[in-house]
Amino acid sequence: MKITPKIMFLGVLGAGVILPVAAAAATLPIPSIRIGVGQAHGPEDVVSVLQILAILTILSLAPAIMIMMTSFTRLIVVFQFLRQAIGTQQSPPNQVLAALALFMTFFIMTPVWQAINKNALAPYMAKQISFTEALNKAKVPLERFMLANTREKDLALFISASGQPRPRNRSDVSLTTLIPAFMISELKTAFIIGFMIYVPFLVIDMVVASVLLSMGMMMLPPVMISLPFKLMLFVLVDGWDLVAGSLIKSFGVSP
Repeated sequence: MKITPKIMFLGVLGAGVILPVAAAAATLPIPSIRIGVGQAHGPEDVVSVLQILAILTILSLAPAIMIMMTSFTRLIVVFQFLRQAIGTQQSPPNQVLAALALFMTFFIMTPVWQAINKNALAPYMAKQISFTEALNKAKVPLERFMLANTREKDLALFISASGQPRPRNRSDVSLTTLIPAFMISELKTAFIIGFMIYVPFLVIDMVVASVLLSMGMMMLPPVMISLPFKLMLFVLVDGWDLVAGSLIKSFGVSP
């Protein structure tokens, strides 16, 4: 192969481009990540780390807190009963029912969130109270909400099972006892509301089944005939408004 001046020029040009790039890549520092335990310079360093860990723990438990300590449980169970009573299978889908229950939970729990923000979060962000004081003040509105929606029988069950002495007043009830009692009360209330929702739709199913039996149409599934009537009844009485309004009023909130 004959080396022409043109080829020599291109080789020199390529070397002039590649060599500086390679040299820059060789001198480019590669970052490293180190995770370890160092020596604290004061108690405030340890406290700040513990606060961060506590905040991360609370954030990881946020879904459980949303289910256990708010109105979400009652709402989602009632909506599931409503869908089964109508007989629409997967309509509305689970995502829609969960989203509706979630935003209604935000609406119902707004006074509680506002009290927590006013009494605990805002003073803590302004460095007026400590982290421990903020936690103690933040749980007061939640305890008040749960106690207002917990039956005394359910509360007495868990107090007796825990072996703790009988509290002198409601403020002496611990969260470990109050939370399961609150959840049982919410489930019982949701089942009662679900039964009341089932009754009118069950009557429609029985009437349709009796009519089909009297007409000799035993091979025709009654659900195919009763479903349009149940949908029509639910729409005519503005069922979603009635159900949502009743659920909101059951928590003592005026819609």
